[in-house]
Amino acid sequence: MGSDSKELLGIEPLELRFPFETKKQISCSMQLANRTDDYIGFKVKTTSPKKYCVRPNSGIVPPRSTSDVIVTMQEQKEAPPDMQCKDKFLVQSVMVAEDTSAKDITGDMFTKKSGNVVDEVKLRVVYVPPPKPPSPVREGSEEGSSPRHSLSDGSNLNYQEMQTTREPDDPLSLAAVKSQKDQEGFTSETSALISKLTEERNSAIQQNNKLRQELDLVRRELSKQNGGFSFAVVAAIALLGILLGFIMKR
Repeated sequence: MGSDSKELLGIEPLELRFPFETKKQISCSMQLANRTDDYIGFKVKTTSPKKYCVRPNSGIVPPRSTSDVIVTMQEQKEAPPDMQCKDKFLVQSVMVAEDTSAKDITGDMFTKKSGNVVDEVKLRVVYVPPPKPPSPVREGSEEGSSPRHSLSDGSNLNYQEMQTTREPDDPLSLAAVKSQKDQEGFTSETSALISKLTEERNSAIQQNNKLRQELDLVRRELSKQNGGFSFAVVAAIALLGILLGFIMKR
């Protein structure tokens, strides 16, 4: 913690616990609580900026309110030895004017040259094996420690800023939009195909009915001739029968 100031933001939890799995993005959250009557600006840094995404990585917490921060660890190809992680996070906070916006929060506000009173809280990362939760004994021993003080020894760690992951760029959001568009396209194509097949079916039925009527007329004409009819008439009847059978198969 920097300077002799009072604590600007309360942070829970002080350990970022990730249920570690290889080849899978994993997220956890922390809550920043402003128990003062001032507006507090914050910035989140880490020793491994390429490994994590933070949403948001900076912002403002109004008086007597809280703000949630989501930390996402990128996919890891393999687990570290003994599931130990040396990554650290640093949450810096300063008092800001009431009319300050989140876009106004810059890294320069948290330097000694700025003249601002900067409060710093250090957090460590803990990997939790997914099959079994940590034993009660281990949890008790960890809860009994104070990460604020135990991490103060790492004052020389290189904390760096990260890029904020925005909702429109979220891979899951993009996949959902693409899936929806694909489904809409599929539905449109299916409707067009069904409509076309229905038209062809109706046309075939009409042709079938017409041929039946013509065949009935020929048969009635033949019956009037007392069984005497020419070879051309026989061929016409045969042709009509073939056409009728072909249409019925369709």
